[in-house]
Amino acid sequence: MRAALVGVDFGKGDFEASLEELSLLSKSAGAVPAVTVIGKRASPDAAFFVGSGKADEIAGAIADHQVDIVIFNHALSPAQQRNLERHLNVRVVDRTSLILDIFAQRAKSHEGKVQVELAQLQHLATRLIRGWTHLERQKGGIGLRGPGETQLETDRRLLGERVKGLRIKLDKLHRQRATQRRARGRSHAFSVSLVGYTNAGKSTLFNTLTKAQAYAADQLFATLDTTSRRVYLADAGNVVISDTVGFIRELPHQLVASFRATLEETIHADLLLHVVDAASPARMEQIEQVNMVLKEIGADHIPQILIWNKIDAAGLDPALERDEYARIRRVFISARTGDGMGLLREAVAEFAKMNNTKSLDGMGPVELHNLHAEPTT
Repeated sequence: MRAALVGVDFGKGDFEASLEELSLLSKSAGAVPAVTVIGKRASPDAAFFVGSGKADEIAGAIADHQVDIVIFNHALSPAQQRNLERHLNVRVVDRTSLILDIFAQRAKSHEGKVQVELAQLQHLATRLIRGWTHLERQKGGIGLRGPGETQLETDRRLLGERVKGLRIKLDKLHRQRATQRRARGRSHAFSVSLVGYTNAGKSTLFNTLTKAQAYAADQLFATLDTTSRRVYLADAGNVVISDTVGFIRELPHQLVASFRATLEETIHADLLLHVVDAASPARMEQIEQVNMVLKEIGADHIPQILIWNKIDAAGLDPALERDEYARIRRVFISARTGDGMGLLREAVAEFAKMNNTKSLDGMGPVELHNLHAEPTT
């Protein structure tokens, strides 16, 4: 499927990095970016988001490059999406729908699939443009409509019933996870969660740390389902390490809400290893984005160590950095080559040992503003 990518520079953030990310997202969803249309605006146009002139330019690009779909690097309102599809005569997808589609493709576990479907239905509920006939097919189709019910009202009712059913399923899965966490708590195992921007190398690091075979690939959102492994560290004993879903800028709120059960592995961790792609020019902005999501899910109070991964690509050396209070701030590693992994194990063991002896000494959350400086090595 050939795609036209559309990005509008509103003068905020790294526009080039955001466009590159849109291209990666599109490829992850199975599209082939054929042309990119960019523009500058102070604010979105109410009708077309990009304005009528730019909409005509996109139409020309569609004809010239035989495009099947237009993908916007922004969240579109239902009216904007509808107006654009009428004007361009091709399917128009916004950033939110694109990310939801990738999640739908990647979900493997029952829990992941339920969470993704719930997020998709909540997003579609605001639109009701198309795609509702599958709900009728599931329920039997003809004869469903109540007295005086329009098609739109039927669609809304069927959608509401499906959403309610999915929420009941997620509540059950949530209770199961809580039981598992209580069992882990009774075993006094120190809990570590890997968090970070998508494609920062969390799953590769997880595999290297735990000798597991979790799926790891150079693509966005390779991991959706939380995987946990128990690891023995010298001087610290057993540690439970969990790999979690990656974050991204403008992560749809529906996904954050739907994946709350999965992300609660992060909320209840004793330590967060915040994995950063040290070779990415947008790494500082990515750190900010991850911390924003951590705050949204209530995990911003948990101590975290920044793990500067991919030092082989960034031209950095393995190192362990401490702040003025001798607390570990950053560890520089390459999960792919194994460089610096000994330093990382030492850092985790140090935190775990302090926790197990109940001597965190009021450590609390690591000061996040101290973590944002560029490396001095």
